[in-house]
Amino acid sequence: MNFISEALLSSGPFSIAVSLAFNILISVLGFIPSVFITAANITVFGFEKGLILSYMGEIGGAVVSFWLYRKGFQTFKPKFMKNRWVMLLHKSQGYHAFWMILMLRLLPFIPSGVINLTAALSKTGMLLFFLATSIGKLPALLVEAYSVTQVLKASGDVRIVLVLLILVIAIVYYFNRNKKKGM
Repeated sequence: MNFISEALLSSGPFSIAVSLAFNILISVLGFIPSVFITAANITVFGFEKGLILSYMGEIGGAVVSFWLYRKGFQTFKPKFMKNRWVMLLHKSQGYHAFWMILMLRLLPFIPSGVINLTAALSKTGMLLFFLATSIGKLPALLVEAYSVTQVLKASGDVRIVLVLLILVIAIVYYFNRNKKKGM
């Protein structure tokens, strides 16, 4: 996060454009959590402006990702497409697709990149994707921004405990996932 904050601070009048570019890059890559850019935005711009900038960046990143994935991955069928919710989105269109994207955006355990790619591989239109994403990202981003603010206010010891806890959870998840694959 410090790298991103420093990049924003050193870009002067272009800091907003740099933040948006980071958000779009993170979204296109699809596997880096956006929490780092949200934390940097809140640190550099304050809570309200940082939240608005993160929201704009996440929506812009989702739309750019959707467009790029649609252009480049139409024949690609990743493993996560076997997930029940993802399969439903992949097969849906119109009103049903809108609600599927909206619901998936509200679920915190489904990565944004998965939703972007699945929607791009479906029959969902750009406008419908944009509307559902714009509505669905807002509650998740509010929770993320609030959480980031609380962590930034925490003491160094609390931050270390949080990082260690996250690492332990990630390691347990990784081993359980690999253990299930081996069965």
